[in-house]
Amino acid sequence: MISKQDILNASILIVDDQPSNVLLLGEMLSDASYSNVTTTNDPFEVFALHQKNNYELILLDLQMPGMDGFEVMENLKEIETDDYLPVIAITAEPGHKLRALKAGAKDFISKPFDLVEIKTRIHNMLEVRLLYKQLKDHNQILEQTVQERTAELKTSEERFRRLTELSSDWYWEQDKDGKFFNIYGPVLEMLGILTDEKGTAQVSHDNIWDADERQILEANIAARKPFLDFVYSRTNPDGSRRYLMVSGEPMFDPTGRFTGYRGTGKDVTDAMIAKNKSGD
Repeated sequence: MISKQDILNASILIVDDQPSNVLLLGEMLSDASYSNVTTTNDPFEVFALHQKNNYELILLDLQMPGMDGFEVMENLKEIETDDYLPVIAITAEPGHKLRALKAGAKDFISKPFDLVEIKTRIHNMLEVRLLYKQLKDHNQILEQTVQERTAELKTSEERFRRLTELSSDWYWEQDKDGKFFNIYGPVLEMLGILTDEKGTAQVSHDNIWDADERQILEANIAARKPFLDFVYSRTNPDGSRRYLMVSGEPMFDPTGRFTGYRGTGKDVTDAMIAKNKSGD
């Protein structure tokens, strides 16, 4: 929220080639307790002043010698790249009002001055301007935060992927329909799995799985249960035995809806053969 004090502390620039107008507006703002007011009679100074001080409001006379207010606004657009000119145009020409608004001014003040009208327009303009800047600053902070969190997440994912690669032969994810995605390593080859055109997994008939072991694994998956270091085997087409150790956990969205499985796996054939031999 914008407080009354925020508005009274806002930076204001008065631009008018007539010293009497500058004096009148300055005194009016001072009497209204505005504390940060700068003035100039030279329109050529406006660009540099605004570039340095980034005023919340510029009271700009449109009819000035050498450079009129319309030219000043065109120059200011180089600074206000988001096309928001914090300008209230001052004019005695009714025909200039619409032109000023089309040129980028946000409001106008008519000559001769109505001090009550001026105070109201300035207050309203400053409130809108400060809210605009507050929203812009908030969006920039939000965007920066999102970028930082995204970078952190990416780093975390890369670290997780690297640790997974070092600790296992493969990493896999399946959606709720059994479709594989986010596969790292020779998952399908190691499991002897074929996929159809849609990516749905199908066990190859060239591989004979141990039925009891397979039943246990499928029962865990059907029950949405995690499993750790589960070892099961299959017979390859050449008659050799292959042992695989897998770990997996179900995935759920924030509402608790099941979305699939993810896990890791290793080929532990050599270790199992050695274990079986030692048991003999």
